[in-house]
Amino acid sequence: MPKINPKQMQQMMRQMGISQENVDAIEVIIRCPDRDIMIIDPEVAKVHMMGQLTFQITGTVEERPRELMISPDDVKTVMGQANVSEEKAKKAIERSNGDLAQAILSLSQSQQ
Repeated sequence: MPKINPKQMQQMMRQMGISQENVDAIEVIIRCPDRDIMIIDPEVAKVHMMGQLTFQITGTVEERPRELMISPDDVKTVMGQANVSEEKAKKAIERSNGDLAQAILSLSQSQQ
């Protein structure tokens, strides 16, 4: 690839309606249903092009399994709605991956 002067590159990008701005980020986290993708020491560029805003991210990537956080209020809600014990409510929430409505439905159906 030929060497291009950075100033010339910026000028060409402006002429095409593209602007780029660096973002001072410490960490980037992408949350997926089953895992978190962590980008450590990222270099982040925010790019405006043709009415769209995109981010370009480079860095060290780590993937971690997603831990399900179950709040006491969620457990109480499921217990009250499905009329079950705390233990059964927690297990149902875990099986439904945190979806309270699904947990209540599954418990209600199993009681019929």
